[in-house]
This record gives sequence, C-alpha cells and structure tokens, in this order.
Amino acid sequence: MSTLSTVPFDDRGLAYGDGVFETVLLRGGQPVLWQYHRARLLRGCATLAISPPSDQALEACWQASPGQASDTGLEVLKIIVTRGSGGRGYACPPDPAPRLLSHRSSFTPIPQRWREGISVCVCQLRLGHQPLLAGIKHLNRLENVMARRECQHPAIAEGLLADQQGNLIEATSMNVFWQAGGRLWTPELEQCGVAGTLRAALLERGWVREGTLPLSSLQDVERLWVANSVQGVWPVTALVTTTGEHLQRLPLAAGDPLQALAHPLMGYPPDNAG
Repeated sequence: MSTLSTVPFDDRGLAYGDGVFETVLLRGGQPVLWQYHRARLLRGCATLAISPPSDQALEACWQASPGQASDTGLEVLKIIVTRGSGGRGYACPPDPAPRLLSHRSSFTPIPQRWREGISVCVCQLRLGHQPLLAGIKHLNRLENVMARRECQHPAIAEGLLADQQGNLIEATSMNVFWQAGGRLWTPELEQCGVAGTLRAALLERGWVREGTLPLSSLQDVERLWVANSVQGVWPVTALVTTTGEHLQRLPLAAGDPLQALAHPLMGYPPDNAG
C-alpha cells in the first residue's frame, strides 16, 4: 500500500468515492478513541473489499512527523484509504494497489457551544436506504454535502437528517442523541447513516441505547444533542427553519448527562463547562 499526500487523476477514490476515511482527534500527538476509528476503518475496507493498511502504516500517520497543534494541544488527523487506480469504468482492477493518505492540522474546539447549546434546522433532504453501506464512513458523502447547503444561515450550527420514512438518523456531520423517559438514546443505523466512533464508545459501555425517533416526535424529547469524536457534545437548544426562524425551544440545564459521560472519553470538561 502506497502512502501519499496527493492522489493521481485516475485514483478511484477521487473518481468514484471508492474508499473510506476517518477524522481523528489528536491530543498531545496521540489519537483519541483510536480503537473505534481503527475498527470502523477496517470494517469499511472489508465492506468495500479493499485491502486495509497495516497498523504500522496507520500509526505512521501521526508518528512520522510532529504536527502544528493549537494552543489547546489539539489537532485533527484525516486518514483516507482508496482502492487506488485502475479498472475500466466502475469495474475494479484485478490487482488493486490501495492508497493511504493522511493530513493533520491544528484544531480548537468551541466551548461556547458546549455551554450555551446550538440551533439546528431539519433538512429537507432525506437519506436513501443502503444497508450494505450503512454505518461505514465511505467517501461518497454527497447527501451530506447537499444537506449542509441547507444550513447556510449563521444562526444554524447543524442540520438534522431523516430517512425516507421520516425517522431521525443523524446530523450532517455528527450523530444525534436524545433523552426520553430518563434514558439516553441514539438512532438505529441499520439502513443508512454513519456510525460515529464516540457513539460506538457510548453504546459499548451501555450508557446509550439505540431507538427510533420520528421527526414528528421531536417535540416530545426531554433533551437533544449532536455529537462527534472531534467537537464533543453540543446540546440542541432550538429547532429553527433554514432561515433561522424559531420553531421549538429545548431545555438547557446544568448537569448535562451526555457531556458528563462523553467528554471524559475525549479529555474535554464535562457538565457544560468550557
């Protein structure tokens, strides 16, 4: 497997989205929640029948050279694995040579959003069902790109995405969590959506359960959050239209239960603290 910082014109990841990627938080040069990122990357490679990079090659992505951390000591590492070049049209080459690419950059989280919460809109775009690809972080992200275009208003921090049946699945770049009946929940992702690594860590510990939340039931939740393994947990305090007009307000209170569980896994302060 070749390791590059750029790809040739005929790379299948560039041409067809034939590959997978991970976005990893580095703290002090070390990856956070790495076992979950590694597991998802390997699962994605297996699904697409791409030979995965070795652990040594993956570790070299953050060990080979120091990056430029922010004042917080944080960076973001992006890892991309493609099938490489070759094949006629969509047909895969008989002997593919996968490529591994990586890039690291400084990162600063947004504590104000931990403390004060965010406004989100419900995107008009509906996610299509493809259970074969559900959960993995493949390079075909046009649905997310199109949905993100609906969130241009400066008051909107994220957009919620539902499937064709109107069930909440995820946000444009984060997973969704809610509280109901005193329990914490996250959508089932059997048909579509990206199974985030922070989500995986919370599910593995039994702190969160999978469930179904129709958009029509959003008004009934006790709390709502969006979260991922880089930004942490953002409480949702308002549902708004794509033009920023308020539709529904949600509570923001001290003692945030999801932050208290998730943020220590990432080295972030819990409980709405900045």
